[in-house]
Amino acid sequence: MGIFDGLPVPPDKSYLREDLARIDESWAAARFDSLPHVVHIVTSKDREGEVQALKEQSDIIEDVVDEVVHAYHSGFNKAIQNYSQILRLFSESAESISVLKTDLAEAKKCLGARNKQLHQLWSRSVTLRHIISLLDQIEGIAKVPAHIEKLIAEKQFYAAVQLHVQSALMLEREGLQTVGALQDVRSELTKLRGTLFYKILEDLHAHLYNKGDYSSCDGHDDQSYSMSDEVTKDGYASSVRINRGDGALKESGVLSHHVPHWLSAATPDEFLEAVKKSDAVLHVKYLHTMVECLCKLGKVAAAGAMICQRLRPTIHEIITSKIKAHAVLVNLSHPEKGHAKSAATTIQYFKGQLGNYHLPNNQRQNGIAFSGANLAVSPVTPVMGPMGAAQSAARELLISILDTLVRVFENHVIVGELLESKASQQVDLNTPRSAMPDVSWNTDSEGSQVSGGYNIGISLTVLQSECQQLICEILRATPEAASADASVQTARHASKNPSKDKRDGSEDGLTFAFRFTDSTVSIPNQGVDLIRQGWSKKGSNMLQEGYGSAAILPEQGIYLVAALYRPVVQFSDKVASMLSEKYSQFGNDGLLSFVENFVKDHFLPTIFVDYRKSVQQAISSPAAFRPRAIAAASYTPYVGKGRPVLQGLLAVDLLAKEVLGWANAMPRFAFELVKYVQTFLERAYERCRTSYMEAVLEKQCYMLVGRHDVESLLRLDPASVCLPNSFAQRNVKTATDGDSVEVETQMSDLLLGLRPIKQENLIRDDNKLILLASLSDSLEYVADSIERFGKIFSTACIHAEEEGSKKKTPRRSETSNITARDLASFADEYRKLATDCLKVLRIEMQLETVFHMQEMSSREYMDDQDAEEPDDFIISLTAQITRRDEAIAPFVAGLKRSYIFGGICGTAANTSLKALADMKSINLFGVQQICRNSIALEQALAAIPSIDSEALQLRLDRVRTYFELLNLPFEALLAFIADHDNLFTAEEYAILLKVHVPGRDIPADAQDRMREILSR
Repeated sequence: MGIFDGLPVPPDKSYLREDLARIDESWAAARFDSLPHVVHIVTSKDREGEVQALKEQSDIIEDVVDEVVHAYHSGFNKAIQNYSQILRLFSESAESISVLKTDLAEAKKCLGARNKQLHQLWSRSVTLRHIISLLDQIEGIAKVPAHIEKLIAEKQFYAAVQLHVQSALMLEREGLQTVGALQDVRSELTKLRGTLFYKILEDLHAHLYNKGDYSSCDGHDDQSYSMSDEVTKDGYASSVRINRGDGALKESGVLSHHVPHWLSAATPDEFLEAVKKSDAVLHVKYLHTMVECLCKLGKVAAAGAMICQRLRPTIHEIITSKIKAHAVLVNLSHPEKGHAKSAATTIQYFKGQLGNYHLPNNQRQNGIAFSGANLAVSPVTPVMGPMGAAQSAARELLISILDTLVRVFENHVIVGELLESKASQQVDLNTPRSAMPDVSWNTDSEGSQVSGGYNIGISLTVLQSECQQLICEILRATPEAASADASVQTARHASKNPSKDKRDGSEDGLTFAFRFTDSTVSIPNQGVDLIRQGWSKKGSNMLQEGYGSAAILPEQGIYLVAALYRPVVQFSDKVASMLSEKYSQFGNDGLLSFVENFVKDHFLPTIFVDYRKSVQQAISSPAAFRPRAIAAASYTPYVGKGRPVLQGLLAVDLLAKEVLGWANAMPRFAFELVKYVQTFLERAYERCRTSYMEAVLEKQCYMLVGRHDVESLLRLDPASVCLPNSFAQRNVKTATDGDSVEVETQMSDLLLGLRPIKQENLIRDDNKLILLASLSDSLEYVADSIERFGKIFSTACIHAEEEGSKKKTPRRSETSNITARDLASFADEYRKLATDCLKVLRIEMQLETVFHMQEMSSREYMDDQDAEEPDDFIISLTAQITRRDEAIAPFVAGLKRSYIFGGICGTAANTSLKALADMKSINLFGVQQICRNSIALEQALAAIPSIDSEALQLRLDRVRTYFELLNLPFEALLAFIADHDNLFTAEEYAILLKVHVPGRDIPADAQDRMREILSR
């Protein structure tokens, strides 16, 4: 930007700006040096031109100067005129000041002459004004009682207290103490002080228990309370913030910075301004106002004493009324059922944790009675079970009551902290300290005395005491007996197993005594009239009465503690979040400690004893391991649809699920409960092992299964992939039919080596075979349940560790992991025994086949005519296999049924082939008889669904082909061998030549010629 850009050049002479832009700025320098310009002109070749250019620049500058002068001419003139006017005004002001000084000097002389007269007049006016003010005050004080009564009627308590305090102070003034007309007013104000105190206390009491006009709303199930009170020098809390989880607030609880309705008639003061600026909800502001009123009346101690007196009876009444209201609601919603709610309507608080676990119905879909539940003899009724109606009703009832009590305690926290802060600043002179109660359980004895014996600790103790009484009523237990029993048990355990590690200090038994005797509080003289007006010490009889919970709960008893545990934990967490560090010990101990000690000292031992007895009854019953007879029924994998799990194992499974239901309801004690489940499963396993041994003891199949060579062949058998154990899964690979035939051959050779097989070494009782089949399936069912148990236990341990970390009481995570592994090992043990049952059944069927087919070796097949029927042993074998298949079919799955009967066809085929070696001679009719036996066996076995008909046909076709080779001449046989050298082994071909067949000539070198063909 150039130095000439700001000049006021008119638009029509804009060319001057361009001309100015061409002028070198050095001409405008502050210290202009002309020498360079002179030298430049002198040394220039065109001196005239340079001079002419300088003249043109001079003319331009002169034109610009003319424009500037013209532009600022009017402004210069106006400035000169203004300056002239300013000079004139200054001159006139100087003259006026001189005149004023003269007048002031004259006024001073006049006032000095009459100074005493003026002072007398001023003193007289002040006296008259004071007299007029006193008369006005007397007239106003006379109207105060009526005004206060009006404010009380309108529930403008703070305004009434302000007026009363102001009037009382006014009556104490020196000028009014001797006025006789005010004695009646003074007497009325004294009475009104008591009345006002009673009304305020009554309204505060109503709002403490959420029964007032500005009480907080009911029905917030999930609320998180965080309170922050800042007490100012005047003793009132400047802010109390209450955060609710759902954010829902009643109309009266909406945050507002306007003056509340109950303060609309109050005189503005510091407290009123603080209330307006506070972010607290309306019911909190109202509680602040009531406490401030008590403070201004000097009744903090008296109010605390009265609240403390009514605390227990009121809490008792709230619980009782809540139960009655809940009972009415239940009866209205289920008028036809009354208090016996159906178990189907219960809330599944561990929904999804136990899979598809439901208590079985009395009737299955196929019409077979489900007696497993009856056999279980559960120590609790379905109504009282983990998912029963009683559990749901007790849980809902306690949640409702505790939710109400949490909101009540919230108010007590607010009022308690305010009363303590007020009591610490002033002591009510009308309530001497000698009249205060001695409350030994108070954390601050002096503060408690000043506040009339009331504080947060007392309110929480009484509240938890009443809750304990309610819980004891629901559990049908007495706190005194529970404490005594717990102390005895703790001493007994300590004498047997001394432990240095005591978790939470809760190993001392139920020594926390909630129910204390209400301390006698000496009430000030002003409180005597209040007792006559209705604040009497009520509820002494009420405390001895129950709560009436039996009207709602279908049943009561110790097992309901599972339903009460989680509500108590949630209640304790909410209460602990409200308490300051001063009262934190009341949140750590108390109700939750009582419930946990009750669970450890009473519930867990009861669970163990009751369920151990039920398990013992279930597995020792004669029908426990007796397969249920089901005619023409097919196998189903679902228990609810008729899976025939053994009644004893089904009962143990149901009992174990019940115990895990208790564990899921109380994750903190899941470790102990799962250990109980392990104990029950171990006992059931031993009983299953006993039943298994009773069925197979001294039987050849059992001895074979225990042999290493048989075990190896069973592992190599491709059919073993269906076995429910780990070793079979490791052998899953692509298996050919050749591998299967090779394993079958080796197994058959091994079994044939045991001939002669005796009948007494076989399992002839079909019921034992059915038991083994049913036992295998039942064991696998329980193993699957055990795996689910492990998952549930892991989840429960995670919950327990999370809860323990919040309470700084971590659980034993390593031990929990060990227990989870123990459950997995239990599942492996159950599956191993199930696998043994299947292997025994498979070996037994093969032995049975060899037992019948071994008669071929001793029979002469030199028949003189063609027989029309197969041999008797074939008929007997097929009939027995068919019967056993039909008997076992409902008890095992199709794949495992195929495994049981799958070895029969291979064993029968190999036994038939090996039988030829034991025959010395056979004729044409004998060959036909064997072929007829093979056809009959194939037809009978093919009708059994569990046997692979294609494999059966291949193996028995091979048998018929082998025996039909006996009918060929020697040369034709050699030609067949040359074409089918791999169809049979060299040994089998050699046996064909060794057997004598009438009418067939075998040369002497037949064996050599055959070996020559096979060696090619």
